[in-house]
Amino acid sequence: MRPGLQRLLGLSDIALIVVGSVIGSGIFRTPSVVAQRLPIPGLMLAAWVIGGAIALCGAFVLGELAARRPGGCGPYAYLSEAFHPIVGFAYGWAALLASFTGGIAAAAVIFAGYFVSLTGFRFAPAPVAIIGIAAVAIVNALGVRQGNGLQFSLTVLKIVALAAVIAAAFFAHPIAGGNPIPPVSPLGWPAALGVALIPILFSYNGAMVANFMVAESKDVAKTLPRGLILGIACVVVLYVLVNASCVHVLGIARLAQTEVPVSAVLRAWVGTIGGSLASLAVVIVTLGFVSNRMLTVPRLYQAMAQDGLFFPQVARISPRTHAPIVAIMLQAAVAMLIASRVGYGEILNYVVATFYIFNGLLALALFVIRAKDSAADMRAKPFRAPGHPYTTAIYLVASWGVAIATCVVYPRDGLMGLAIVLSAVPAYLLWKWLARRSKPVVT
Repeated sequence: MRPGLQRLLGLSDIALIVVGSVIGSGIFRTPSVVAQRLPIPGLMLAAWVIGGAIALCGAFVLGELAARRPGGCGPYAYLSEAFHPIVGFAYGWAALLASFTGGIAAAAVIFAGYFVSLTGFRFAPAPVAIIGIAAVAIVNALGVRQGNGLQFSLTVLKIVALAAVIAAAFFAHPIAGGNPIPPVSPLGWPAALGVALIPILFSYNGAMVANFMVAESKDVAKTLPRGLILGIACVVVLYVLVNASCVHVLGIARLAQTEVPVSAVLRAWVGTIGGSLASLAVVIVTLGFVSNRMLTVPRLYQAMAQDGLFFPQVARISPRTHAPIVAIMLQAAVAMLIASRVGYGEILNYVVATFYIFNGLLALALFVIRAKDSAADMRAKPFRAPGHPYTTAIYLVASWGVAIATCVVYPRDGLMGLAIVLSAVPAYLLWKWLARRSKPVVT
């Protein structure tokens, strides 16, 4: 009997996977960017609430897709069924070459920079990033229990770190001053709100990785939708309170001019040690992000290989650890290569473009799959997206809006992301051709 994945993950595990995937280093810098684009405290906080509502619409989409199609491997399976296997393959191909792997590499680069600064070690950041990725990959290769245990611990520490920033609002003395900042866009606050939502939505992105864990989740049709919604709701509360703390302690003008506002808030509370605490928080958050992605994303490549659309060795499940070891090591190797050769900003821009192209397609897939299902199927499903079709349409428009805006602002990086997606077409045709050649001839 071939070894398989083990169903060990419950509701709390899925919720913390969502929290761990969504909360990355962005929350340490994004409040400043949003304050620059929307320098009105009430509207700035409202923008974070609106972004959270859109992210919740995405959780509804992913939750219903998981309930309707509890088999397969999450988005890869949904896109393959709704449109064509080549679309599902393109999702996995772009994940390996850009979106998910690029996110791992970017987080590892930030982790390394802050780790070296915090410890005083005289190492270049790139080798530290590579060592961090390798260490996390080894833990995940030991099994889903060990990998989930690591990401669980780091996610709890992430929540503690953000709770410290929230606590500063009650204990820190507010800092007055700051140079005057320009008024909102000449087109008015609606245009400023739209521009501010772009980095906010990126900060809320990432919940879909929980759907890669369908084969290791208990009672998928109930656990995944509830875990997705609970996880996103927790993130929304944390993000809004962190931003409220930054506005209260720094004021909107100083917040807009502070590159790492979380560090300034902690310094206002506990003095010079606050800078070190902020650096430690970034180290924890970024390493936790790498751990989360290394736990979840390799399941995508394993599923592709199982369908004959990738190297057959990648489909292998270890009989001892019940983990897709080859897929994990493949993910680690590509992330190390990107981390050692590409700058953070370049990684970020083409990652955003590819992510949101497929986020919009996932929303569209729900319309298609609903249309395919019979009336009996519709009644039998334990979870249906609240507010569908309106909430689903909101998520679709927001996702493609971010993708288009990224391509307009960063055309070279956006085109690079699009080129990676389109390169999936010849790669898919090649693997299909190889699969046909490998079949034995029947005489």
